[in-house]
Amino acid sequence: QVQLVESGGGLVQAGGSLRLSCEASGRTFSRYAMGWFRQAPGKERELVATVNGQGGRTYYADFVKGRFTISRDNAKNTVSLQMNSLKVEDTAVYYCAADLVYYSGPRGGMAYWGSGTLVTVSS
Repeated sequence: QVQLVESGGGLVQAGGSLRLSCEASGRTFSRYAMGWFRQAPGKERELVATVNGQGGRTYYADFVKGRFTISRDNAKNTVSLQMNSLKVEDTAVYYCAADLVYYSGPRGGMAYWGSGTLVTVSS
């Protein structure tokens, strides 16, 4: 089992940047695909980005392509989401997630979840 703890959320103006981090417990971190999802108020949870266990393959939702970058450091058991050119519509709770299976495309969910970190983008 994997336990995930997110950090780095906060308030930022539109056009600004934030970097989210997620630290995972356990000694088999590199076996897990990692992902970031988000849920805005009144909306369903949606996939933002995923990365495979070794970090060589990534997937991004169309609405973040070119603005967000997912990366991982297996030596530190962390996965990050660098968010640039933030928009008001990026406001949401962002969740880190993990799964033993990587899909090179969209997915509805993953096996393990963090508790989320709030990102608020002001106009």
